[in-house]
Amino acid sequence: MTFFSELRGLSVLTLNDAAELGEVRSLTVDAASGTVTHLRVRGRRPRRETVLPWAAVHAVGPDAVLVRSAAPADPAPPPHDPVDRRVLTDTGDERGTVRDLSFDPGTGRVRSVVTTLGEIPAGRLLGLGDHALVVRAG
Repeated sequence: MTFFSELRGLSVLTLNDAAELGEVRSLTVDAASGTVTHLRVRGRRPRRETVLPWAAVHAVGPDAVLVRSAAPADPAPPPHDPVDRRVLTDTGDERGTVRDLSFDPGTGRVRSVVTTLGEIPAGRLLGLGDHALVVRAG
């Protein structure tokens, strides 16, 4: 299990030639399926971002993320990163703010969401938008 906070800022390198693409900026999460779908990489040049499909990730280590290919996602999905989003239940109750996310780096499967009010299992995730992560009440 890996936490997103452990990945943020790590170098992203290509597997074949160890070319550095930049550093991990954020993750794109599909809350409905409970998976990390894309890795967002901040390049060396300002305002340069590459969005890679999670399937391109070969390995996640303590010092770097290795990717099989530097080919960007086409088209790049909107940046649905849950970190710092408010958490709302499907009944409208507020459940804090997302602080971190734990997931399986091999599959991208989300295990849980760490909020300011505790941990929420991935099975309760319903949707993620621009303003909030929506979870099943209970």
